[in-house]
Amino acid sequence: MSTIDAIGGVATAASPHRKHGGLRGFVGWLAFCMERRRTRLALLELTDDQLADIGISRCDAYREGLRPFYD
Repeated sequence: MSTIDAIGGVATAASPHRKHGGLRGFVGWLAFCMERRRTRLALLELTDDQLADIGISRCDAYREGLRPFYD
């Protein structure tokens, strides 16, 4: 399991849309997706040294950063 998969697994397990249904659940899911998108974009802005510090290669960062917000 890669570092990115491990991080994604933790985030998915804590996602707010699993708690409620209807409009409240949709809004929670959308907020979760938008936060995930912001963190993926931030990952693309890290330097090679910063990525090395967290154990992620530039290739892994691009692969994760370019995924759609809903994935």
